[in-house]
Amino acid sequence: MRVLSGQLLGAAWLAAVLLAACSPGPGATGSGAAGPDVSPATHDAVFLDRGDCAAGDRVGAYREVVCSDPGARARVVGRLYGLLPASPSPAPPAAARAGDRCPPTTDFLLTVTAARPQGYACMRNLTAPHPGDPGGGGGPRTIAGDCVYTSRKGRVKETPCDGSGPHAPQFRVVELARGRGSCPAGTVLYVGVGGGPAGVGCARRL
Repeated sequence: MRVLSGQLLGAAWLAAVLLAACSPGPGATGSGAAGPDVSPATHDAVFLDRGDCAAGDRVGAYREVVCSDPGARARVVGRLYGLLPASPSPAPPAAARAGDRCPPTTDFLLTVTAARPQGYACMRNLTAPHPGDPGGGGGPRTIAGDCVYTSRKGRVKETPCDGSGPHAPQFRVVELARGRGSCPAGTVLYVGVGGGPAGVGCARRL
């Protein structure tokens, strides 16, 4: 069987959301380039620091809240400081490259631009679903156990392995390896997995 080559450039729910920080305290307001005004609910020196929680609204904007807040949706499991520079096509966008540096089971990524320090927040939902889990169909990382389908020639995208997504899974990543030569027998698709020592996902047809 002919071996294909795929590059996973983005995740199913990779969000590049502008977050606006403002002065703490009752009635505090702020503004950002997109989305409603938001304000930190805690007094941390770092907006959306590791271990902090966030609540989202219907338009995709997020604000920091205490994790016991009924509206808290996700927890920060990784914080990356500084915005990555844009790269010319066909290189992945900055947010996708930042997602490669998140913990493996990160559910989604937030881009922090209107608060200090700028950077990226790797988020994990407080409750299910967890698209970043193996086979979950999303998250900024591609990990062993994930499934993909061919979106166009030379490109694949992640989809839930259980078939619950709009696209049926065609391949499953069975192992991450340093290079194609390290993939196990039966590999029919090589999926780019971004930075780190594991540079390729070895996938088999389902």
